[in-house]
Amino acid sequence: MHRDAFTAQRILILDFGSQVTQLIARRLRESGVYCEIWPFSASPDRIRDFAPAGIILSGGPASVHEPGSPRAPDCVFTLGVPVLGICYGQMAMCVQLGGEADSGAIKEFGRAFIDITGSCALFHGTWSPGAREQVWMSHGDHITAPPPGFTTVAVSDGAPYAVIADDARRFYGLMFHPEVVHTPHGAHLLRNFTHDVCGCAGTWTMAGFRATAIGKIRAEVGQGRVLCGLSGGVDSSVAAALIHEAIGDQLTCIFVDHGLLRANEAEDVVTTFRDRFAMRLVHRDASDMFLSALAGVTDPEAKRKTIGRLFIEVFEQEATKLGGADYLAQGTLYPDVIESVSVTGGPSVTIKSHHNVGGLPERMRMKLVEPLRDLFKDEVRALGRELGLPEAIVGRHPFPGPGLAIRIPGDIDREKLAILRHADKIFIEEIRSAGLYDAIWQAFAVLLPVRSVGVMGDGRSYDQVCALRAVTSTDGMTAEAYPFDPGFLNRVANRIVNEVRGISRVTYDLTSKPPGTIEWE
Repeated sequence: MHRDAFTAQRILILDFGSQVTQLIARRLRESGVYCEIWPFSASPDRIRDFAPAGIILSGGPASVHEPGSPRAPDCVFTLGVPVLGICYGQMAMCVQLGGEADSGAIKEFGRAFIDITGSCALFHGTWSPGAREQVWMSHGDHITAPPPGFTTVAVSDGAPYAVIADDARRFYGLMFHPEVVHTPHGAHLLRNFTHDVCGCAGTWTMAGFRATAIGKIRAEVGQGRVLCGLSGGVDSSVAAALIHEAIGDQLTCIFVDHGLLRANEAEDVVTTFRDRFAMRLVHRDASDMFLSALAGVTDPEAKRKTIGRLFIEVFEQEATKLGGADYLAQGTLYPDVIESVSVTGGPSVTIKSHHNVGGLPERMRMKLVEPLRDLFKDEVRALGRELGLPEAIVGRHPFPGPGLAIRIPGDIDREKLAILRHADKIFIEEIRSAGLYDAIWQAFAVLLPVRSVGVMGDGRSYDQVCALRAVTSTDGMTAEAYPFDPGFLNRVANRIVNEVRGISRVTYDLTSKPPGTIEWE
């Protein structure tokens, strides 16, 4: 990897499969420290070449006492850099350095409390002996004997060695997860590790990233031409703005309007990028083609594949008209990079069908430019603000690639799209008017494939039902329904029923979301 002033001090996170490993990286980035996540199976040579200022071993689902359970490369403990083990990472460090671990008689999952019994460098400015602190546990095993050189500095009911420390070697182990918000002082502990123990100065900033990324793009592209598939979403918008700042008119954006966008979205994209930022923009209205192909298609996955296939065809048509290009710009983010390699090192599908619409055919022979591949979503938003993109785009809720097609279960036609688009617009207007938009991760309306019989005024109605959903999330992995007050929901429902012809009933979805099911962008 290219080294610069903003990534020279770096932390390496070795992933053992925890569902919250990405949160470790986000907490470090938030404190101004650059870091990367690699599989625990990374080779010793690669780790040495990375030259980390410190190493963090993540949690994971395995039991360390079972045969064949994963271990950290031995070089982790011989490089002479600080090491922090979290949950399973603590267990692996323990057994690899001569300690012992086994199944615990008491398991701890969720909120727990630890008693601070000693001091160490991780606790500076936050925890003192005798204090009782809230943490978030997720373990069924526990340490039975710490390695030589370690002292126990915190205990809990189910973890007699909840925190172990070897300040001399700068090795530390936490049985809980400091990266989650349910550990109130967790971010402080991680900052103590990166800044105080590892000596990182915290120079990772979006201003620095912007300057470095522009130089990299210019060096990579040279005099070549770049095409960017612009959707109007956060990722593609920021990628386009960054590349345009680097190479100007060498970039051409292609905006494919498939007719499944939110209200006024096509006009907003054209106005922002063609008029305000003076980018070369091709706007192709292909809504007739998409809606004709989707007629009679009811299976959600079939809808996605149809939209993906047509998107590729239209993009290729417009690229051919332009005479082709040397590079294709994509808004790939760091979570995509992480998830492209499983914990065991095997490949997995990088492009998720639930939000993207497919890749381009190899015959187009364009090299990829992915200027955001080192960033998390919140960092992309920060970069967009640094580049001067309007908040209406930078702060926009995620919207899946297939658009409204997956928010209309069953058959799709222009009438249903118009009904849903109008209802969704009212919902978002009321959320903004109430000052709640930025407190909600994602909000949208769904046109349900059922009709409701009722009485409206002096007549009987038989119209469709609209469902509303709004969720909060800090990491995009799990989410909870936003707790609107009844007055707000009544106001939204009344507006939709009165203003949207074709809807006679509105319902609100109160369910929360387990990992992996929400419609992210």
